[in-house]
Amino acid sequence: MSIWEYANPRRFMGWSAPLVPLFSALAALLIALGLVWGFFFTPEDYRMGSTVKIIYIHVPSAMMAINIWVMMLVASLIWLVRRHHVSALAAKAAAPIGVVMTLIALITGAIWGQPMWGTWWAWDPRLTSFLILFLFYLGYMALWAAIEDPDTAADLTGMLCLVGSVFAVLSRYAVNFWNQGLHQGATLSLDAEENISDVFWLPLLVCMAGFGVLFAALVLLRTRTEIRLRRLHVLEARDRTGRKGSGEG
Repeated sequence: MSIWEYANPRRFMGWSAPLVPLFSALAALLIALGLVWGFFFTPEDYRMGSTVKIIYIHVPSAMMAINIWVMMLVASLIWLVRRHHVSALAAKAAAPIGVVMTLIALITGAIWGQPMWGTWWAWDPRLTSFLILFLFYLGYMALWAAIEDPDTAADLTGMLCLVGSVFAVLSRYAVNFWNQGLHQGATLSLDAEENISDVFWLPLLVCMAGFGVLFAALVLLRTRTEIRLRRLHVLEARDRTGRKGSGEG
């Protein structure tokens, strides 16, 4: 069986149904474990004090904000190349989740930055690129809402997703591209000198896993909803056409 057969709407609805509650429960468990572990069972940082504990929300949400856009890019490319409707609907379903994750990252970043930098906002390369990514998310959703034909909307939003991917990359690697800026380097790194201590790193990994599984649950749930809405619109269109034909007859 080809992997593309799983993108058939009927097959997708079948295999995704049991995964939504499973992923939801796992996400709740992981996030609760990670946050309780991180906030109540880790020490204060010798430089940042208790402020450092916001990483358990800020880092996973920032990671997901970027990765969700990457997922949307892949789904959009599949739509543009192979015309699988589920992939276009999955990209559409992921966008509001990405908006929320980006907003959480921006807000928690401001809360974190104020005591560290003495300001709620600075036009730092990573902060600025993240703000632009947030605006691209909003533009993507607005374009879907503005175009009535779903295939045309999927085409245009797919192209927008390609352009916005530049800022997704900038958001991830801005600190590496520009040496100046207030934002710190990578929190998790293969470089032992940059990586945070294990006492913070382990609960952070749990939180990141929880956010990832939460996204999987939400995007499956929202994609299922989008498929149902598409079916409903098709039935409504057929009904209108049938009533129009009966009236003319």
